[in-house]
Amino acid sequence: MALAGALLLLPGLGCQRGESATVDSPSTESVVEAAVSEEPVEGEAEYFDIILRGGTIYDGSGQPPIGGDVGIRGERIAAIGDLDNAVGMTEVDVSGLAVTPGFINVLSWATTSLLEDGRSLSDIHQGVTLEVFGEGWSMGPLNEQMRREMLEDQAEIKYDVPWTTLSGYLEHLVDQGVSPNVASFVGATTIRVYVLGREDREPTEEELQQMRELVRKEMQAGALGVGSSLIYAPAFYAKTDELIELCKVASEYGGLYISHIRSEGNQLLEAVDELIEIAQAADIPAEIYHLKAAGQENWGKLDEVIAKVNAARAEGLEITADMYTYTAGSTGLNASMPPWVQEGGLNDWIDRLRDPAVRAGIITEMRTPTDAWENLLLAAGSPDNVLLVGFKNPALKQYTGMSLAQVAAIKGLSPEETAMDLVIEDQSRVETVYFLMDEANVRKKIALPWVSFVSDSASLAPSGVFLQNNPHPRAYGNFARLLGKYVREDRVIPLQEAVRRMTSLPADNLHIKNRGRLAVDHFADVVVFDPDSISDHATYEDPHQLASGVVHVWVNGQRVLKDGKHTGALPGQVVRGPGYQTNEDQSN
Repeated sequence: MALAGALLLLPGLGCQRGESATVDSPSTESVVEAAVSEEPVEGEAEYFDIILRGGTIYDGSGQPPIGGDVGIRGERIAAIGDLDNAVGMTEVDVSGLAVTPGFINVLSWATTSLLEDGRSLSDIHQGVTLEVFGEGWSMGPLNEQMRREMLEDQAEIKYDVPWTTLSGYLEHLVDQGVSPNVASFVGATTIRVYVLGREDREPTEEELQQMRELVRKEMQAGALGVGSSLIYAPAFYAKTDELIELCKVASEYGGLYISHIRSEGNQLLEAVDELIEIAQAADIPAEIYHLKAAGQENWGKLDEVIAKVNAARAEGLEITADMYTYTAGSTGLNASMPPWVQEGGLNDWIDRLRDPAVRAGIITEMRTPTDAWENLLLAAGSPDNVLLVGFKNPALKQYTGMSLAQVAAIKGLSPEETAMDLVIEDQSRVETVYFLMDEANVRKKIALPWVSFVSDSASLAPSGVFLQNNPHPRAYGNFARLLGKYVREDRVIPLQEAVRRMTSLPADNLHIKNRGRLAVDHFADVVVFDPDSISDHATYEDPHQLASGVVHVWVNGQRVLKDGKHTGALPGQVVRGPGYQTNEDQSN
């Protein structure tokens, strides 16, 4: 019960520090309601729904922490500081613990996992209170063909698709019930497929105008901007000018361009140049998804990338990046095959893989270094460094967790032939982990002040359908790993800076209001954790292990994690971008 502005001292509600008082009797509630209608009396105690007592407060600004209390009324933070004379209907002793804003996962793939289980266990246990979707693909807008494909392509998680717009999906998700807040970019790939299908060609002017209008509608409905993923077909087919035109629309509404850039390996520097060119031409802030230099021969390029970004920022461009805290990435076997073979979609791709003449050419390309497309099989250095972690076909799940080299040996085929056969047999891209990066570069990126953090994964639970595949351990450990390994153990950055980079930095980059900081009138997305014990436990061999050390989590003022246990609460809301217009706005 939120009683904003009430100043009173309620008989019988006084709590000693460390006790948790909960008022739930009808008689007490009636006394509270009666008292609230009266004018506050000077000197009487202030009332809050919740008071967090005696914590070490990291407000998200990056400044050193302060000791004090946090008062919450309804879904908002109402006070921060010394609340010794205040009264809370619930009071929680958080002495010795860090109190921070909720963490923002800038790149989440929890789009379908939250439809299966809205509790978001793997991320809530790390303090994530906002999941942001839209790396190239978004859950809308959908035409009827796309909607049918979404239904047909489902694997273990089954769900209906009653929406056609991205905003409709987000509202459906929240109506169904989720613990974290949710937001999304509109996917440039999704826009392209809506208008052009999966063809490798440029849009006509009429088609480009249709694409612009689709972006406009989603920006007005609250999309955060435009997201792209340019190493994958059919996104790969989009030229720079096409992306600029979509971003010009997003820019009108204060949006961000965020991109899995066209290369993270051999053409890394050129791909960063393209992102900067789009930002300049469209007059839009831009962010590099999961910044990396992939492939040992490219590790040394990271310094040049950092120099390019710093130079662009010095010239006034808002260029940022995000990252995950591991040396392996995760995608599919499609990232080991040339984009042309995937034109037209999955069925056309599989038909080509079955053609002996085409197949021979594909094998040659998969084995030949090139700057024309991103070959993660070569970037990994060996098929031993490629783990197969997710299959749709039950007959193939026996290979889960094996390397491509191991499965090739079992089948008596080359790694390239094995990869093609697995795609055919699984009728999917096959989920894959590629070991690509340098640990020294991971630390170097963590130290950059303009880099935030992402899981690039679904939010899972260590039970049910989720156990049928092995995710990348970042799904369970990315944020806890930052705080445990890189902050506490290795001291790469101080705790207050790590908190800033998971809270106010992404909130500012995404132009999200009233979140990302512990501040009065901000939404009460609050995390309480133990800096001395927070740790990740997920491994590549055994990834389904929840992180530890996060004690309490509140989302919009409701506790979703209590003493390390999920409460079952599903208070998540849709978080909309700065261009959001209500129906009333759009009619004016």
